[in-house]
Amino acid sequence: MHLRDFAKSGHPPTLLMSFLYFDISFMVWVLLGVLGVYVAGDFGLSAAQKGLLVALPILGGSLVRIPMGILVDRIGPKRTGILGQLIVLIPLLWAWQAGGSFTQVMALGLLLGVAGGSFAVALPLASRWYPPQHQGLAMGIAGAGNSGTVLTAFFAPRLAEWVGWHGVFGLALIPVLATLVLFTLFARESPSQPAPKPIRAYFELLRRRDTLWFCVFYCFTFGGFVGLASFLVIFFHDQYGLSRIAAGNLTALCVFAGSFMRPVGGYLADRFGGIRMLTLLFAAASVLLALVGFLPVLEIAVALLLLGMAALGMGNGSVFQIVPQRYRKEIGVATGVIGAAGGLGGFLLPSLLGFLKGALGSYGAGFGCLAVAGFGCLALLRVVRGRWLESLLPAPDAQPAALAKSSP
Repeated sequence: MHLRDFAKSGHPPTLLMSFLYFDISFMVWVLLGVLGVYVAGDFGLSAAQKGLLVALPILGGSLVRIPMGILVDRIGPKRTGILGQLIVLIPLLWAWQAGGSFTQVMALGLLLGVAGGSFAVALPLASRWYPPQHQGLAMGIAGAGNSGTVLTAFFAPRLAEWVGWHGVFGLALIPVLATLVLFTLFARESPSQPAPKPIRAYFELLRRRDTLWFCVFYCFTFGGFVGLASFLVIFFHDQYGLSRIAAGNLTALCVFAGSFMRPVGGYLADRFGGIRMLTLLFAAASVLLALVGFLPVLEIAVALLLLGMAALGMGNGSVFQIVPQRYRKEIGVATGVIGAAGGLGGFLLPSLLGFLKGALGSYGAGFGCLAVAGFGCLALLRVVRGRWLESLLPAPDAQPAALAKSSP
């Protein structure tokens, strides 16, 4: 695959806007988690409450992805994206001007989930402009917008030292409003936008066996990535006694690895096949996270998390190399359903880490559970790989040559 052919095959301004919208939305989505050490200090939260605080925006994002996916298929991703950005302004204003109790913080955390729903908008917006042979790279570039978590991890603790955690939410309004203007001006709907169908038709894909596999795999890869991206500041601060800024720096480094390896995972999946890549990445991520569970010295833990987050990020790109080929006409709702499963994984992980820390006094058991989940995905992939191509071929828009690369 030549990058020149890729550039000519779609609409680069829309791809860039998909990335920017996703990037700034993810920046906002994990803001409460990264600032969790500040919020916890104000309200005296327990380990379990810290986990819940981090997990609530992720839960909100999981819940909203399916309805946003349906809106994408019915009114188009651009209109849905504009609506989503307008709604996100509400919790940002609320957190800036109010948020004076833990109950209020939990409520605005759920509302921030609308920013996490951007996944169900940005990926279909980009995907519909590109042919099957370029889906991995296009979806990887748009999906690399999860790098917004890097911006949050690096800048939010520094800004909080200056203006307080409430003030950081106020400052976040600036990039959100700028992105809304650029997105409105430069994003374009694809001419291949499918005609709306009855809503019940979209949910028929929930009965397809492949949908379950995609949900399970993405629950691990994306759930692991976004859950750790939201929780690592607390982990580094509590486990290794780092300052809040130092914990944010290391979190930004780890998240950077996962974010910018997502397009690489999509590109390699285009070249060598999604299943081959997922087999390798599930194994690598599981081993690395199991080693983190032993809670080694800081330097080794950071190295393991860097590699583990990179493997999870590449896994995200590899999963979504296959999805658009199977659900070409229902890509919006498919992205919403599978993305919701990923968000659910991201909600469960911080909750689990916080709960086990409170119950057992250690974060090790939580990382061990995440590694076990990865090995379970690897075993499931080994079971379904022999019939995966057979499962994919009936899709009316499937391209045999492209799908063949996904077979072992």
